[in-house]
This record gives sequence, C-alpha cells and structure tokens, in this order.
Amino acid sequence: MIIAQISDLHVGRPGELAYGQFDAAQRLARCVEHLMRRRPVPDAVLASGDLVDAGSDEEYRRLRELLAPFSMPVYFIPGNHDDRDALRSAFSEHTYLGRIGEPTCYCVTGHPVRLIALDTTVAGETGGTLDRRQIDWLEGQLAATPRQPALIFMHHPPFKTGIARMDEISLDAASAAHLGAVVSRHAQIALLTCGHVHRAIQVRWHGTTASVCPSTAFQYGLNLDGPGLQPSPDEPPAYQLHCWNGMEIVTHTVAVDPGARQV
Repeated sequence: MIIAQISDLHVGRPGELAYGQFDAAQRLARCVEHLMRRRPVPDAVLASGDLVDAGSDEEYRRLRELLAPFSMPVYFIPGNHDDRDALRSAFSEHTYLGRIGEPTCYCVTGHPVRLIALDTTVAGETGGTLDRRQIDWLEGQLAATPRQPALIFMHHPPFKTGIARMDEISLDAASAAHLGAVVSRHAQIALLTCGHVHRAIQVRWHGTTASVCPSTAFQYGLNLDGPGLQPSPDEPPAYQLHCWNGMEIVTHTVAVDPGARQV
C-alpha cells in the first residue's frame, strides 16, 4: 500500500501569493500532476491541514478544482488556517468529515493499514489541542483492532521540533502527554504523521515513528537558534510517500520543481 501525504497547501484566492513570493495554487497543481504520473499511483492521499489560507468558500472551491485530477480517494483534516464547516460544505460528499460544529475525527478501513484522523484545531487559535473525548475515541479505535497496522494523521505535531516559533504553536503539552500515553499502549501504530511546520522531520516518539510532512506551498527555513521564522525561497515544494511493505512503513520525501512563478 502506498499512501501519499500532502500538507500545508495554503491555497489562496486568485492572484494572491504566500509571503508575496509563492504561488501556492500553482505549486499544488504541480504536486498533483507529479503524483498522478507516479507508477504505481498511490492508493490514497492524506491532506494534513492548512488546506487553504483563510478558510473562505472561494478558496475551498479553488482547492476542489486543483485536486480534481486525483483518481484515488483523498482524506482531509483541517489545520489552523482552515474552517471546518466551510471545508465540509465544499466537500459535502466526503461524509467522513462528520457533523457541523464537531471535530473531524474518523477511521478509514478496508486497506492493509487503518488510517486514523485526529482533528487538533481550535477555532481562532494557531496552536492545537485534543479533548478527552477524542483521546478516548482513539483508544477505542486502536483497542478494537490490535493486530492491524495503523497510521495516525493530524495537523499539529505532539513533539518539540527545535524550531522555537513552531514549538510555541504545536499541540499543547497536556494533549501531547495524553496522546503519548495512548500511543505507548498500542504497538500496531506504524506511523504518526503531521503537518504545520513546513519541513520534513522524523523522531522516535512513545514507541513509534512520528513525522512531519513538508509543504506543497513553501518550506520554512531551518532556524534552530532563535525565535525567528522565515520562508525559504531555495527549498522546493514537496510531498511524502508512506509505503507499507507488509511489515513496516517506509517514508520517502519527494521534492517537486515549482516551475515559473505566476501572479
């Protein structure tokens, strides 16, 4: 099974450039094209939050057009730039997104690896959280199928990356501790993967591998020595392929030529 992950798409309105430099929509289109040329084509796509830049209906309509070439199922979770209900409205056929006003948590079955989505977003906030009900739901999902491999995907990382500004707005410490306790009790978790940081990162966390997927829009520069955070014009858009080989998940990070800038 091959699972593609795209993250931090930041699709804006026509003519808008992220940081005045990056045409996020054009870069996403190139990533989609790149993925569809792969052989074999991935079995599923995970889109791990910050799908659009301001949570507007117009942006979600544009996102829908950009993702239309995908022939495989796409599974969304929101990020701090998203509006859950606007996302649900734009992709109403994606019934797994759940009911209006509730977190978007769901489990995809029917594959060799179960795909478990956790919604860490808080309306109006940049950081993330998980409430007790979500933690208990996750525990129940994992306890129900202890022998089937699972991949958990969410937006905010539950671990410190060393990038001070992003660590300030990651998953809150209490939620990370509760999540870590659940993860440590369930050995079938093959991977926990996130977005939010706009860099490819891996760490060993509570007995499994936890990772961050880079952005299809732009990467943040690697600043391990201070609070600043600036986009890196020299690093290309990228996505990840999580390949289940029957025993473990092997992850590949794939860079994509961004092409000419378009305004």
